[in-house]
Amino acid sequence: MEHYATAQQIWAGALVFSRTGSMLMVLPGIGESSVPPRIRLAFAFMLALCLGPIAAPTLPPEPSAVDGTAFYIAREVLIGLTIGGLLRVFLSALTTAGEFVSLQTTLAFAQTTNPTQAQPGTTISTFLTLMGLTLIFDTDLHRLFIAAMAHSYTLFPPTKDLPLNDAGQLAIQTVSKSFALGLQLAAPVVVFSIVFNIATGLIGRVMPQFQIFFVATPLSLLLGLSIFALSLGAIGMVWTRAYEAFIGVFV
Repeated sequence: MEHYATAQQIWAGALVFSRTGSMLMVLPGIGESSVPPRIRLAFAFMLALCLGPIAAPTLPPEPSAVDGTAFYIAREVLIGLTIGGLLRVFLSALTTAGEFVSLQTTLAFAQTTNPTQAQPGTTISTFLTLMGLTLIFDTDLHRLFIAAMAHSYTLFPPTKDLPLNDAGQLAIQTVSKSFALGLQLAAPVVVFSIVFNIATGLIGRVMPQFQIFFVATPLSLLLGLSIFALSLGAIGMVWTRAYEAFIGVFV
């Protein structure tokens, strides 16, 4: 390699590749298990070449000992996994919204494979998650991922201590905001379900002989899905704006 680059350049490239590669492992869309590993590695290598000149002024010199090399590599991997993991955690707001809608429309037992979580999930959750991934690439939010990678060398330079306390607080806030946003996205269906259940309960008290279960279940499913379909456009717009604002923290 010394015929093509100096030892310091190879060291700088390895550090940048460690951070970008670890971020791409968990980023929404790019880091899915359905994407072949070779494509992810090639994309990470290309990004490392592009971001190398930007990150070069903040990179430390090549250490003389093996333990120093391992320390910096592990540090860069940790930073990349943290940023990419937080971006993926915020995507779970759509999964939470889908779980709420499924519970309120009695579709919680309809399970399908969720490609973003590598485990089964409700059908509506899977649909909303795939819709979120589509919106990320359709609205060019994936470009902000690359901007976050470049700006991370300003927020977390390799020569300074890791802000572990701040990272922990940010992770807690991200999880809480994601859950709250999921409940807000499912609010129309949740409010309808509360009103509908109260109404059916009152009818059941007034007419005990009436088979309320056989009438209420189809109506709850039909009306709940209708309200969900009508609010689907608003769900996409609200989530996209919230996700863009969240990525702005790193950009």
